[in-house]
Amino acid sequence: QVQLVESGGGLVQAGGSLRLSCAASRSTFSINTMGWYRQAPGKQRELVATITSGGSTNYADSVKGRFTISRGDAKNTVYLQMNSLKPEDTAVYYCKMLMSQDIYKYEYWGQGTQVTVSS
Repeated sequence: QVQLVESGGGLVQAGGSLRLSCAASRSTFSINTMGWYRQAPGKQRELVATITSGGSTNYADSVKGRFTISRGDAKNTVYLQMNSLKPEDTAVYYCKMLMSQDIYKYEYWGQGTQVTVSS
């Protein structure tokens, strides 16, 4: 069973920065796409950013130019650097990894980490 462990959330003032990390507990599967999602109270979970095994990235319009997704050297870790944070960025942030082994595909989610941005 693969577990994704997230860290780096917290409370920050508007304009500040945070860096989220997410590491997979095992890397015997091939990790294809990694991503960050967020869910604010009363809202649906939404995509924040994704990165493929080839390094291609995709961002929500609301975070373009402020957030940067990257993969760690160990290849089983994904980061989200969040700069110029706004109160509307307040949410629980989840990482997701799409993995595969032979013909089988798997989807794993982290437990979520709270990010709170005060005005």
